[in-house]
Amino acid sequence: MWGSKKDHPENGNDSQGPQDDRSSTRRSLERREPDERTRLLHNRPPASDGYLDPDDPAVSPYNLWSVRFLRYFTVLFLMISFIWWVLLLVSIFVSPPGMHSRGSGFFDFAYACLTIGNLLVAVIFFVAPAKAMRITTAIIAALLLVDMIIILAVPRIRIEEGWVGIASVVWAVFIALWCIITDRVVDWGKREEEERLTGRPETRRTLKEWFAVLLATIFTIVFILITVLMTGTLGIRARDATLGMYGDRIFVDGDKYQVHLACIGNVTYTKGQKDATILLEAGETPLEYDFEHWAYGAYQNGTISRYCYWDRPGYAWSDNAPSPHSAGMSADALSEALAKTGEEGPWILVSAGIGSITSRIFSSRHLKQVTGIMLVDPLHEDLLHRLSSPGRGFILWAYGIISPLGLERLSGALFKGRTREDRVYGRNAYQSGKYIKAQLQENLIADSLSKNEVASARNIQSADTPVVIVSSGIRCRTDSEWERKQHDLTKLTDNLVSWDVVNQAPHQVWDTYDGRRIMEKSLGALVKAAGKMKTLVMEEAAE
Repeated sequence: MWGSKKDHPENGNDSQGPQDDRSSTRRSLERREPDERTRLLHNRPPASDGYLDPDDPAVSPYNLWSVRFLRYFTVLFLMISFIWWVLLLVSIFVSPPGMHSRGSGFFDFAYACLTIGNLLVAVIFFVAPAKAMRITTAIIAALLLVDMIIILAVPRIRIEEGWVGIASVVWAVFIALWCIITDRVVDWGKREEEERLTGRPETRRTLKEWFAVLLATIFTIVFILITVLMTGTLGIRARDATLGMYGDRIFVDGDKYQVHLACIGNVTYTKGQKDATILLEAGETPLEYDFEHWAYGAYQNGTISRYCYWDRPGYAWSDNAPSPHSAGMSADALSEALAKTGEEGPWILVSAGIGSITSRIFSSRHLKQVTGIMLVDPLHEDLLHRLSSPGRGFILWAYGIISPLGLERLSGALFKGRTREDRVYGRNAYQSGKYIKAQLQENLIADSLSKNEVASARNIQSADTPVVIVSSGIRCRTDSEWERKQHDLTKLTDNLVSWDVVNQAPHQVWDTYDGRRIMEKSLGALVKAAGKMKTLVMEEAAE
């Protein structure tokens, strides 16, 4: 009436006991706080053999706290690197306090980009570890370590990169090593969880996993190629750093950077008066390439007795200045460099192209010291908008971003016999990231701050200062606006000595024989006119 015996607990039937024990154990597991071993498993029924299916989402290296810890820090490092990348991007256009690099160009930004690339690959393909990724990342780390050694070992590069460039390459090395360790730990965690939960490490991969590994490996191989090129370019820079220079580098602007200044010849006197020193200002290319050669020829011919020349910030041996940097700031840097070396003038300014903007500003700020001005196919302030176009600025920025790869510099050195001279101040100087940054700085404020400075200089300029202008005949014939502006510059003062248009000469007038001859002849006339003007002033002062 009460049921069979086997169903009654008092008859010694133990069938109900084990079931109660299993239920009690299950309830105990459900009440227990999940840990790294049970976080994803406590609600999942086991297979008949007690193991999970290998494709079960619960079979994941994320079960391990160590793997989760590495992922959190990888994401954190990515965020830090992105903030650093933004700061370096901003510093190209406006240098934050203390973040100015004197000659790095774009190397620090390139290292930041490479660091973010490595971290993105690590985060996106975090759960698809592969030996190929570890090998390729190890190659990247080794190359970056070589870069770090070069930067720290070569004094000139160490100075040019500054703490910003050094920090960027050290961080890049650390992140590359971190990515290797992370991938290795995730691979270990993946195998351990597979063995614990499925009974054996998984040897097969899904098509999705194979695709992820392939994609990640392709990215890291691209990073290897980028790093190889950057290492080669650093080697070129180390080689170029051994090139000697005439003159000295002088700290200016509160010792933020150095500019190169050199003088040829001895100070001479005529009738007890100190003769003027010619002060050269380069155009769109470094002055040492060929413009200074013309001045040296005039010096050897006796047309002039002494001349000085300098490199604007970012050109040849001069450092980059902090951004933004205007023509007036260059004129102030030149003034400071001359004062620190004891050069007092009087000066006859000889400038070409865009350098005429700086010379005119310098003249207006040293009216008593400047006794003559010679402009060689000068750029008029109304045409500065040609330099400041957004399209040109973007091209310069893009060219600067890829400049650390040194595609042209490396090919020129390996296959075309380009020398240190070619790269530092010669025909290949335009390939340097430092030079590109200087051009970009000119582009950013040419039609704003620089234009306002030179416009003010024109109003201040002394009306009796002798002026000589030599223009390119080719440029004047092909650009009517350029010709009109050349004519307007003849009215810069009331004392125009001569205006010569050299028929077959390009913008770099000194590249032709006629151009060099007419330039030297005009310079000789300017020296005489400046001497007469000085004598007249002295006589008037005596009276």
